[in-house]
Amino acid sequence: MTDTLYQITLLLNVLWFGSAFWFFAIKHETAAKLLIPRSARDSPIFPTMSAALPFLGGMNLALSLLAAMLLVSQDLFTAPAERGILAIAFGVAHTTQFLINVPVARRGGRIGESYWDVLKGPMLFIFVVDAFMMLLNFSVAALMLVNLYKFTR
Repeated sequence: MTDTLYQITLLLNVLWFGSAFWFFAIKHETAAKLLIPRSARDSPIFPTMSAALPFLGGMNLALSLLAAMLLVSQDLFTAPAERGILAIAFGVAHTTQFLINVPVARRGGRIGESYWDVLKGPMLFIFVVDAFMMLLNFSVAALMLVNLYKFTR
């Protein structure tokens, strides 16, 4: 059961981080439009943000590739502790992306020309999915480590 859940979680990590790569690296101008209000898109901030987003996309590509390689290389990292550690690392990646948006959401999203609106549209979707993926990865890690504890006693 935990192996199947681990594989499903890896697949979801591949898809989510891969989508983030596509959105932030390939469609970076569209992504910048979510972050920069229409009234500020004529300022130098917009092209600067648009040019910086592929960096975020590249980091997501690395995470997607790692999850994909783990998924197709089932004979590597077979020990529950190893898989638990990997799930924790993926969980931390989702946690950082989720937690950075928490203060923005608590302030109510976009304030004038500042911040992005986390409480509606695509950013709400990103916010919710990162929260779900954070919980899923940490749950898988906990299951792996609990199973390890059971087998070592």
